[in-house]
Amino acid sequence: MNYAYLRQMPDNNNMSEQQRNILSFSLAQDLEIDKEVVEYSSKNHLIEDRKKFEEFMHSLEEGSSLIVDTLSVLSNRAEELIKIINCMLSHRIDLYIAQSKTRINKKTTIVEIFPLLNDLREAQKAKSNQIGRPKGSRSSSKFDSYQPQIISFLKEGMNVSAIARELSVSRSSLKDYIESRGIRELVEGSWMEINQPQKNAGVDNTILVCPFEQEQKERIS
Repeated sequence: MNYAYLRQMPDNNNMSEQQRNILSFSLAQDLEIDKEVVEYSSKNHLIEDRKKFEEFMHSLEEGSSLIVDTLSVLSNRAEELIKIINCMLSHRIDLYIAQSKTRINKKTTIVEIFPLLNDLREAQKAKSNQIGRPKGSRSSSKFDSYQPQIISFLKEGMNVSAIARELSVSRSSLKDYIESRGIRELVEGSWMEINQPQKNAGVDNTILVCPFEQEQKERIS
């Protein structure tokens, strides 16, 4: 099973750009995307607090593949990435990184992984020394917690005015948000299925849109 993993954070490409990069890479590598998983969060939580992400990682079966745009989609903290990569390799899960055209699997040596982590550390250092918000980054928005609903409504064919009425928000502000996050492009080119999150699910506003193994969840519950 091949999973594409997208995550909307201020310093990452917006999800439509991530999606395009992953799709282009997958086509070049002859990889077929089976499922798309999207993580939304209004904050950059530590991995220990990203419970839904942890559940997803533990659900991956041996022989699965995870495709991301960049390593920072999984985490922008090098020490966390080491944990994630180690977990994946121990379960024989392949990791593909679209932008660097890299494959990390059980045969990959630490010598090959180390430069990727170094690049991430250097990027972190540059951002910490930068005055003001990094160019191209986006601040959090009150609409972030509505992203799954917005995507679902757009997929159903609702226009911005109707969505604004449904959410009781300003149409112009919602339109600006959809455009700045590339959400319409994401929906138009999307191959993902949307599972509507439960209202008030999680105080941290983290939502994992994840259509995988729903039957398994039901059996467990």
